[in-house]
Amino acid sequence: MDSQSSCAAKILVVGAGALGGLIAARLRASGRTVRIATKDAQTAAKLKASGLHVSGVGGAVSVEMAEIAPLDAYGESDAFDLVVLATKARDAMQVAPKLVRMLGRGGVLLPIQNGGVSQALADHLGLDRILGGLSNLGATMNEPGYYEQRNAGHLLVGELSGGDTARAERVRQAMSGGVEVRVTTNLRGAIWSKLLLNCSVTTIGAIAGRTMREYIALPHGRRLFDLAYDEALTVALASGVHPQRMLVEPIPPGWSGHSVPGEAHDAWLRDILASYGDVKPSMLQDFERGRPTEIDFINGYVADVGRTMRIPTPANAAIVETVYAITRGELRPDPSLLSRTLGSLG
Repeated sequence: MDSQSSCAAKILVVGAGALGGLIAARLRASGRTVRIATKDAQTAAKLKASGLHVSGVGGAVSVEMAEIAPLDAYGESDAFDLVVLATKARDAMQVAPKLVRMLGRGGVLLPIQNGGVSQALADHLGLDRILGGLSNLGATMNEPGYYEQRNAGHLLVGELSGGDTARAERVRQAMSGGVEVRVTTNLRGAIWSKLLLNCSVTTIGAIAGRTMREYIALPHGRRLFDLAYDEALTVALASGVHPQRMLVEPIPPGWSGHSVPGEAHDAWLRDILASYGDVKPSMLQDFERGRPTEIDFINGYVADVGRTMRIPTPANAAIVETVYAITRGELRPDPSLLSRTLGSLG
């Protein structure tokens, strides 16, 4: 995919959930050559019949999509220039090896999941075929084929090894006009900055069954937030990452290995609440719909990296175990799980 052909790139979007459907619809509406790979033939048939419809921020679009098929229908002869991997994290790890074989010469696989998915795929499949990605797009799938864009977000792409490259710019050009794509020279730092919030905002809200604004007002909620965030930040810095400012400064005011209570920290926390305070955690929605969570790639990833570096992460490990218990049906999301999780730390 050279610079002259990037705007005519042959693109495959894998996954037609909220994010994948939104991206595919906006790319198609902008005139890009885009196909969709679904998990099964039934889903593909439904989307062919309904078309793709986006409402909300960024304006409404409706497009017909004939080029939709289950992933098994695609093969190595398709030779895609860009594959946008928009499935759940666990599915991404399973299908990525097949997708790499479907890339054409110079083609790129762009995973956009939360947590450590991009790095894990690059470690397994090689940096030469994986371009790191991160989504700040807020989207909801009201029903298959019908999506609502919830914010004026964007995709962030970059090399996991750091620095600037022509291929990151080519991916930006290939998707421009459909969705906003920004290139960063510190993609790992951006991934960890979002991971810090996923570990503390999303998962704690999920086990409490509450929004961040609701659970952070509880003493056990505030304590668990600080512990999970501090552990994740310690691991990030020890691994040589320089977290990139996104929503807030990733390093809290006065931080020296742990959060420092006071007005400066409260003000920092209010900035997070302004954007995330009233959002229903996506993992809580996974619980409600009986779907697998991405806990292994969020708090679990922090615990795994911490273990290899001999950095204790008891709060993140305890959150993982609580999520597992909820998934198994042994517990239900409730604020009482905050004290229970803290109590397991000893």
